[in-house]
Amino acid sequence: MLELWLDSANPEDVRTALSWGVISGVTTNTTKILQTRRRFREVIDEICKLMGDKPVSVMAIESKYKSAETIVEEGKKLIEWHPNIVVKIPPTIEGIKAIRILSEMGIKTNTTLIYTPLQALLAAEAGATYVSPFVGRLDNIGYDGMELVRNLKTVFKNYGFKTKIVVAAVRHPVHVLKGALIGADIATMTLEILKLLYEHVLTDEGLRRFLEDWEKVPR
Repeated sequence: MLELWLDSANPEDVRTALSWGVISGVTTNTTKILQTRRRFREVIDEICKLMGDKPVSVMAIESKYKSAETIVEEGKKLIEWHPNIVVKIPPTIEGIKAIRILSEMGIKTNTTLIYTPLQALLAAEAGATYVSPFVGRLDNIGYDGMELVRNLKTVFKNYGFKTKIVVAAVRHPVHVLKGALIGADIATMTLEILKLLYEHVLTDEGLRRFLEDWEKVPR
């Protein structure tokens, strides 16, 4: 099953998406948190409370990813905030080292900013819970982002990795559809893109016609 996650740091977006009954996780980043103009901890606390025991992916950004030790310490601190937090870490040498340590401690990790199959392979070897290929950003520079997802699916299947693939930086519903056809585990998207999954001009037109005809049906 393809899980649908919300890519947002806006608690109101999270509330709305939850009310639609389809999301099972949230991804955040510092750019989205900056847009809220609220304190980092305050935003994360509110989102985690809304999501209950569902995963909320949070960057270990205070460490500035300088060393595995500082990343690990921040990851441990984030989990103390809320046990459903997934620690987001890039696939640098220090990042992969930290993923190994945190994974051995039972702390979930999401390897962010994945752009090559080899970065994802390293993360999976280190025990990452999730890897997030940024498909839209690859499309933006002339590459096929979904080809990366296909390659990850093949590599992970070849070696039996349990690491889950998160289709990230989704730009339109076709990314979500292709992720489902490839067999990715999760697609994370903005509220605007999530809303587009529901919509089709023929559905709108058909519903309008049915409602108009209903008004003419004898009671």
